[in-house]
Amino acid sequence: MKSKTILIKDGIIVNEGVVVEGSILLSAGIIEKIFISGEKLPKVDRVVDVTGKLVFPGVIDDQVHFREPGNEEKGTIASESAAAVLGGVTSYMEMPNTKPATISLKEVKGKEEIASKNSYANYSFFLGATNDNLKELKKADPKQICGIKLFMGSSTGNMLVDNPQALEAIFKECKLPIAAHCESEEIIRSNLIAVKERYRGEDIPFREHPNIRSREACIASTQKAIALATKYNSNLHILHVSTKEEVELIREAKRDNPAISGEICLHYLLFDSSMYDRMGAQIKCNPAIKDRSDRDALIAALKEGAIDIVATDHAPHTLEEKRGSYFNAPSGLPMVQHGLQIMLELHKEGFFTLDEVVYLMSHAPANRFKIDRRGFIREGYWGDIVVVDTTRADYSSTLFPAYKCGWSPLAGKEFSNSIIHTFVNGVEVVANGKLSGVRSAQKLLFNR
Repeated sequence: MKSKTILIKDGIIVNEGVVVEGSILLSAGIIEKIFISGEKLPKVDRVVDVTGKLVFPGVIDDQVHFREPGNEEKGTIASESAAAVLGGVTSYMEMPNTKPATISLKEVKGKEEIASKNSYANYSFFLGATNDNLKELKKADPKQICGIKLFMGSSTGNMLVDNPQALEAIFKECKLPIAAHCESEEIIRSNLIAVKERYRGEDIPFREHPNIRSREACIASTQKAIALATKYNSNLHILHVSTKEEVELIREAKRDNPAISGEICLHYLLFDSSMYDRMGAQIKCNPAIKDRSDRDALIAALKEGAIDIVATDHAPHTLEEKRGSYFNAPSGLPMVQHGLQIMLELHKEGFFTLDEVVYLMSHAPANRFKIDRRGFIREGYWGDIVVVDTTRADYSSTLFPAYKCGWSPLAGKEFSNSIIHTFVNGVEVVANGKLSGVRSAQKLLFNR
């Protein structure tokens, strides 16, 4: 049977540094032809009129935690990927700190099987490093696995790699991108002892979080990761950079090893440490949100290209858990539904151009991980496309997000834009701001 053709008609296409009015022909899941305004358009099976609306390549989120298997009460691949496509995310890379942890190719395969049936967005899963699974890491196919996740500081799931010989071996022998969570466990433990002594017990205010998981802990661990990557010429990607000092470390390291990169998450661009007293556990995450000066430096780093990927680190927990005390409330924020909208608000405020938004959220992740035929609006590429209406305000999605956990740290925030259509592999999975009920996700492949 011949596949149906779809024409995304008369939108404002933002792609590869160019903003142009045009139309996109989708056929068999692929972008068959791009028409500039004024060119004759073909007859098709269906027309989606997007006159005056922004048309972007689908967002690629290189860091999410969807909690399945093991914590399905917080989120599942189905629920969180539904939230993702509602926010214009067409592809994601999911982290290994599930139950069981994704530390073998067998566990990766299990997640892929779930995603093949239930995911709304294209998917890939990181293989987690441990102190003793180097043989398994080395078996990973670079064309099939997005990367190795390395916890150099403990976080949700407790997958800390703290054996010096194991760390050396991972950096020396693993050829896949090593996505590192960089915090010094030794410094964190020392800080925690000092804070406990100061407060004489367990009743610690949330404003102490950036003092416990301090900038010094981030800087020391990032220095260590960069030193190992420089020593062995490793492919290192530093996740959720949160300090101005780390920006400079990465900027300098890239001069000697272009395979060293970093990523900044949305919450570090939105919040700062002055907000802990008001928001408490809602903005507790690892690494901690730091000072306003760090926020400013991170935005500047993205503008300058020192760091060129923006992600969400989507990490849902139940509200009941988040209402606990400092030690009982887990770290992590649900964010994947609103990342693109946040960046478009920052664009409206003058921080980023539309070109920069698309580069940071689509082009750069595709290039960094060498994803096959995604992240760009190009003929012959998969039809992963998001359409945004900048004239339609969004008043409700932060109050009633699609996350299974049911809450957002942005609750009550009104966006001046709405995600109205999301196409995944040429199939409209979000129509007029709502799930269409159709799934068309594929496993991501990599040109390595």
